[in-house]
Amino acid sequence: MRETFREIGVDLMFAHIKESLHEFGTDFDVYTHEDSMHTTGRVDQAIARLRETGNIYQKDGATWLRTSAFGDDKDRVVIKSDGKPAYIAGDLAYYLDKRQRGFDLCIYMLGADHHGYIARLKSAAAAFGEDPATVEVLIGQMVNLVRDGQPVRMSKRAGTVITLDDLVEALGVDAARYSLIRSSVDTAIDIDLALWSSASNENPVYYVQYAHARLSALARNAAELGLIPDTAHLELLSHDKEGKLLRTIGEFPRVLETAAALREPHRVCRYLEDLAGDYHRFYDSCRVLPQGDEQPTDLHRARLALCQATRQVIANGLAILGVTAPERM
Repeated sequence: MRETFREIGVDLMFAHIKESLHEFGTDFDVYTHEDSMHTTGRVDQAIARLRETGNIYQKDGATWLRTSAFGDDKDRVVIKSDGKPAYIAGDLAYYLDKRQRGFDLCIYMLGADHHGYIARLKSAAAAFGEDPATVEVLIGQMVNLVRDGQPVRMSKRAGTVITLDDLVEALGVDAARYSLIRSSVDTAIDIDLALWSSASNENPVYYVQYAHARLSALARNAAELGLIPDTAHLELLSHDKEGKLLRTIGEFPRVLETAAALREPHRVCRYLEDLAGDYHRFYDSCRVLPQGDEQPTDLHRARLALCQATRQVIANGLAILGVTAPERM
């Protein structure tokens, strides 16, 4: 009976977690329960594989993995003397499972108190006869919430924990996602609830989204005037603010490549903020649309093309981050 209630509780909580993640804009293709590594025999298969490599041995009634031979500070118990598996047993099975499913890189996202697991996981890969470089570990830091200039105190015992649902309700999906992505994974994150829910230029996600909305309004106004962007005379873009905006647009592919290679999506956020700033400064200095009875010129069309490119890059960058690019604000 106790096990039945436990299973019901786990299923209910897991369904809620998946629903919360979906509402947050994050969906996983595959969910793997840790206990499935044991119930399906994958742990036994992993240990058998390690025996073949000669990196499993018996000592004091326990089964040990020879990780110290591959850079770990000591060998690790896989099966304890009472016959129960140690925590690392599931990790071994899961690594082998992912490799057998065709993944050439296994990326682990661990908490701030798990630095010791880096050498452990890489050594385990080497013990399988695999390249330790197939294991990459990212160490996340704490997320701190601030309200009215004061830290929000959280306690599981007191029941004052703020969940992802609470964060989304307070800020909205866009601001919640952006606030978490904007900082490097190895940096503690301070989320000022008042700042991230404000409609001001101090709010980074608002600043970027407002630039896109402003560009969208410009495109609508140009369409009403019958003005079509044209790249035939980009040499007319000689103003220093035009040049700066062009150069920043040109950096987008490199920023994406670097962010992907280093697992640092915050680089995309910072780039978009720089791009939005360059656009706002350009718009304040360079008139894009003709006014009154003024006839459209090649310069107007070239500037409109520059605005069109800026809008597209901002939209693409926000889409990569899973944040909307509003047409109006």
